[in-house]
Amino acid sequence: MADEMLRLEGVRKTFGGAEVLHGIDLTVRRGEVVAILGPSGSGKTTLLRCANFLERADAGVLELGGERYDLARATKREMAAVRRRTAFVFQNYNLFRNRTVLGNVTEGLVVARKMPKAQAEDIARRCLARVGMADRADAYPAQLSGGQQQRVAIARAMATDPEIIYFDEPTSALDPELTVEVLGSMRQLAEDGMTMLVVTHEMSFAKNVADRVVFMEDGAVVASAPAHEFFDHPANDRVRTFLNTIADR
Repeated sequence: MADEMLRLEGVRKTFGGAEVLHGIDLTVRRGEVVAILGPSGSGKTTLLRCANFLERADAGVLELGGERYDLARATKREMAAVRRRTAFVFQNYNLFRNRTVLGNVTEGLVVARKMPKAQAEDIARRCLARVGMADRADAYPAQLSGGQQQRVAIARAMATDPEIIYFDEPTSALDPELTVEVLGSMRQLAEDGMTMLVVTHEMSFAKNVADRVVFMEDGAVVASAPAHEFFDHPANDRVRTFLNTIADR
């Protein structure tokens, strides 16, 4: 399809002799927000990491914006090419503790992309403003709340002008009040048309912001549907049980 941004085909991954991804197929269209849900240990984070070569898959194909890559055999040059077109927001922020907020956002632009410092800082300040962190540009991560650190991480991802951003449970380390801050920034990204693949336990985000929901269990995709359909008309008993369990918490 012409509007496909990302396609994963037949992704397999084994850890310690146990296969944790059993031939996953997944497609994300340009401008689409796809939420990946499922119980812990279902392979959600592993899939995301394989898609960005943070883990080396044992088999599978990645197609990004029309370019195809063998996930098991991609060269370092090919992996770097994929990472230049994508961004990854981690669960635990992964900020440089010895860099200011501004320095964290400019680091990749100046070091990896050889961008002039003044240009990088201009981009960084604009991205920080979009996540409500412009006034903390000179602060260090230790001076920020978890929610603020995660918003800086989102600004850092935005600064590289990626074609797609991967989010790995970006609010799981935060308390409810700080979670609202981060989800607000993600909602704004979605409204701006950013393509996003989001592993999350936040049902409100999946239901109200995501365009489509993918449900994984035991290393396989059990269901995939538009968000409203996923929640209002569960595809099978396993999805229904999962949603009932979440609702009972």
